[in-house]
Amino acid sequence: MSVFKNSQTTRWIAIIASFIVVTLILWNTYSFFQKFKTEERLKMEILGKSYKRLANSDLEADVSFENYIIQSNNSIPIIITNKKGEISSWSKLNVDDNTPYKSLNVDDRRYLDKQLNIMKGQNSPIDVSYKVENTDVQVFIYYRDSDLLTKLKYYPISFLLILLLFSSVIYLFFKSNKISEQNKLWTGMAKETAHQIGTPLSSLLGWIELLRADNADENMVVEIEKDVTRLNVIADRFSKIGSIPELKKHNVVKETKDAFQYLESRSSKQINFIFDSQKEEMYSQINLQLYGWVIENLVKNAIDAMKGKGIITISINETIKNINILITDTGKGIPKNLRQKIFSPGFTTKQRGWGLGLSLSKRIIEDYHKGRIFVQKSEIGKGTTFCVSLRKI
Repeated sequence: MSVFKNSQTTRWIAIIASFIVVTLILWNTYSFFQKFKTEERLKMEILGKSYKRLANSDLEADVSFENYIIQSNNSIPIIITNKKGEISSWSKLNVDDNTPYKSLNVDDRRYLDKQLNIMKGQNSPIDVSYKVENTDVQVFIYYRDSDLLTKLKYYPISFLLILLLFSSVIYLFFKSNKISEQNKLWTGMAKETAHQIGTPLSSLLGWIELLRADNADENMVVEIEKDVTRLNVIADRFSKIGSIPELKKHNVVKETKDAFQYLESRSSKQINFIFDSQKEEMYSQINLQLYGWVIENLVKNAIDAMKGKGIITISINETIKNINILITDTGKGIPKNLRQKIFSPGFTTKQRGWGLGLSLSKRIIEDYHKGRIFVQKSEIGKGTTFCVSLRKI
């Protein structure tokens, strides 16, 4: 118990520590972003003052410093408009800045208008007012975030996506390990169960021979022998779990009917069993023990769904490539939101049971026989039809 508590405590410490680290990284990134954004704003204000001093200077003034500042802007795209909002010049955009705006083609003007709207949404403009020959002139310098600032802006999202991807990989890794361990556990339990059943089975076979030697009722002995044979089949099934089964050519109709009739003879007389097949012979590569297990699981589930009273129908048909075995009951039906979950290991709606029947059936059909098993249709209060589809020979 203490080991469990320690592992839980360690897990929570790791989660909290990870949360703190991620928070610090994101906060640090946000601080850098705000700092760079403030510095870019300062650069644009200096650029605006340079434009203003350049416009107010006379012909003999030294404006080399102002020109240097204007020319040194290599990273921040800008657009300059007059007070009416008309574009007069631009820089660091994918349009020739030596061509007047009105002389540009439609696509270039549309591109500049789009960039201007982006700049308006990102930053407030720099207001530059000056006089030219006693005339007041007002222009606005709009600017867009630099590529570096844009990358920094989206860095937290990229970081979170990478973290999420990394966490998902770790989760799937540990989940697959856990499932692998569970599979090994179930395989070990199944093989041990088969081994344990084997000993009393041998004794029961001996007792059957003694009954025959004592001239016991032959009908009774035959029925006991059937059940012992049945136990032997079940033990054989358990012993095959975890191993690759051997598939051989068999008549699916006959094998399905045998499993169906065995359950019919040992079920409530209030259940009507109906078997129907297009043909007497349809062949597929199957493992007899495992395939019979699937049919029994589906029929037993149908009996449970009907609470021991109703109609169970098995019908077999074929297509060009497949043999379809349909098991239909008149039970309570399966809600749509549960039709995929019912094949998950451990899922069950019964008060008793481990929820392994349909999970094992799905594995037997899809992993070993390369077929399909699914809920073909189901209506609440009317019943359910399961379909097992196998490759036809």
